[in-house]
Amino acid sequence: MGRDGQLPLFETKAAKGRILFGLYAVSTLVGICLICVYRLTHLPEGGKVGRWAWIGLFLSELGYILYWFVTVTVRLKPIYRYTFKDRLTQRYEKVLPGIDIFVCTANPIIEPPTMVINTVLSVMAYDYPPEKLSVYLSDDGGSCLTFYAFLEASQFSKIWLPFCKKFKVEPRCPEAYFTSTPEPHHDDPLMAEEWSSIKKLYEDMRNRIESAMKVGQISEEIRKQHKGFGEWDLVSDPRNHQTILQILIDGRDGKAMDVEGQPLPTLVYLSREKRPKYAHNFKAGAMNALIRVSSRISNGEIILNVDCDMYSNNSESVKDSLCFLMDEETGHEIAYVQFPQCFNNITKNDLYASSLNVIMEVELAGFDSNGGPCYIGTGCFHRREALCGKKYDMDCEREQTTRNNDGKIEESASVLEATCKVLASCSYEDNTQWGKEMGLMYGCPVEDILTGLSIQCRGWKSIYFTPERKAFLGVAPTTLLQSLIQHKRWTEGDFQIFLSNCPFTYGHKRIPLKLQISYCIFLLWAPNCLPTLYYVAIPSLCLLKGISLFPKISSLWILPFAYVMSSSCAYSFGEFIWCGGTLLGWWNDQRMWVFKRTTSYFFGFSETILKQLGFSRSSFAVTSKVADEEESKRYEQEVMEFGAASPMFTILATLALLNLFAFVGGIKRVIIDMQTQVLDSLLLQILLCGVLVLMNLPVYHGLFFRKDATRMPCSVTYQSIAFALLACSLALY
Repeated sequence: MGRDGQLPLFETKAAKGRILFGLYAVSTLVGICLICVYRLTHLPEGGKVGRWAWIGLFLSELGYILYWFVTVTVRLKPIYRYTFKDRLTQRYEKVLPGIDIFVCTANPIIEPPTMVINTVLSVMAYDYPPEKLSVYLSDDGGSCLTFYAFLEASQFSKIWLPFCKKFKVEPRCPEAYFTSTPEPHHDDPLMAEEWSSIKKLYEDMRNRIESAMKVGQISEEIRKQHKGFGEWDLVSDPRNHQTILQILIDGRDGKAMDVEGQPLPTLVYLSREKRPKYAHNFKAGAMNALIRVSSRISNGEIILNVDCDMYSNNSESVKDSLCFLMDEETGHEIAYVQFPQCFNNITKNDLYASSLNVIMEVELAGFDSNGGPCYIGTGCFHRREALCGKKYDMDCEREQTTRNNDGKIEESASVLEATCKVLASCSYEDNTQWGKEMGLMYGCPVEDILTGLSIQCRGWKSIYFTPERKAFLGVAPTTLLQSLIQHKRWTEGDFQIFLSNCPFTYGHKRIPLKLQISYCIFLLWAPNCLPTLYYVAIPSLCLLKGISLFPKISSLWILPFAYVMSSSCAYSFGEFIWCGGTLLGWWNDQRMWVFKRTTSYFFGFSETILKQLGFSRSSFAVTSKVADEEESKRYEQEVMEFGAASPMFTILATLALLNLFAFVGGIKRVIIDMQTQVLDSLLLQILLCGVLVLMNLPVYHGLFFRKDATRMPCSVTYQSIAFALLACSLALY
């Protein structure tokens, strides 16, 4: 029973199976302790061959142990939330808060306008009073083509929103709906007729937008349709232009109605001012400009932000979030409600481990039990005052989120457009706390994690919610290089936070110790590259030389090594299957675990260190959200794509060849020597090398057997062969 005898708007349940997990954790800890004892008691004597390789391997294992401890802390007691939307409706239907929704895009080429407007239309169609919804598009690409698509969407929304609400359509993203839903049968002739009619109107709109994209400009006839196109008369460079602000639908206007006479949500286009001499702070800067502009136009108490490819898949998500933010007992403590980041283009066996299922299903649920999830940059409902820097005051009686925004600004849309432009100007943030204490934080490639941490350190709590029907669906990378680059950016930003805003210092006495440790599961991705690189390369090179780094098979000391390896693999496999994966999907996940740690994490680690020393600057790479037909076909067939000459591929290919040479050399040594003691002392290294060879089969295929354009480039092949042979030669020397 909640405050004042009312039933709570949500409930929390602990995950099942924690006793089994506890047994796994304790038994593995015992095995780890025995491994450490073995390493310390069997250290080769000074001057003996392999002493330093042994010490290095022990240090790598200590690195793994530290990270294992972090993962166990996160997994000890995950919790899951369940909402009661019917109770919310009964109590607060007349006084629901205003919701401002932010959609951010940065490049019309890799983030096509048709995809952007599908996301916009999906959030406009939420099952929520439309007069309390305001949707803002931030176009950091400053493209008139994106504005044109947005204008088309504003017209299409007048028929799309009534259709969605009349027939309770899910999902409410037109492209996703029409491609996933078969045409209605004739037993419902009314819906069948409207379905066909609206689908044709949608396809006509999409074709007009795609035709404009192909031409690369807007025709004079179209430009006459809206005064907003005149803004581009003054734009010569998307990185150097004035603020462009257009209110396409003014929800306060009684004439802003759909075809059924119902009010429409407010719809606003913003391309903030860009000047070469000013840092624009990427997505964080765009979000902060939206916060300021929206505070003048609609000032919704709750802010939802989504990436432009992350369409709404669940029309009830707003009400789900409000069940937490408006709960009478604990709602006043909650700053944001984070939903999972899910994708609609994952292949059956998740070739590039892009689904992030374990992170979304297990790790963030563990975050929640340890003090609240981190903010992951999309699919998150924020309390405006918390996002704007307000500290939570435990002594203050909460201000109920049900305050209705009746004090609406009376200025006309044209007046608001003129007066709000200064809020998105380059100089507005000079000598202010924006990016420091207010809004999203600056100076980090993963501004979301840092922003969430700073909000929690101001005393607020956060909630993680995984609804039965996924709330948002986006686009995952469809090539190996895209995936590696994306993880490199995440890793670089996470490690930068660890060095400059470490949770153990920045969060000391502000957030629970368990939450400080939980953040390290992401912040320590980068240094994880060091033990992984060592384990992937050094045991294989020592195998060539005949140097044993593990216990003999005939020794009892092999048992803790065998147990820790097998139990970790078994737990990982079970967890992956529980999260909805497949056997081959788990194997792909293990492969990408190695690939990311030896490339993405290594480059993220190196660049962060260089940045700390002043030799590098922050950059932001937007992952492409569009793939050509051939690329999509290969991705659906789960054929790994290489094609580009990248240093990341050189490292992958070199390590793959090194392990192949070492595996062949180890087998040769066993066959030629024909001595049981050789196999006895080197079997574990041979098995480790063999597993790595199996993981790298797609790399060998790309190096030597494929003839298509996406095989491994010849330059990478020659370089990797040379590097691998050089490493093997040095090992044998």
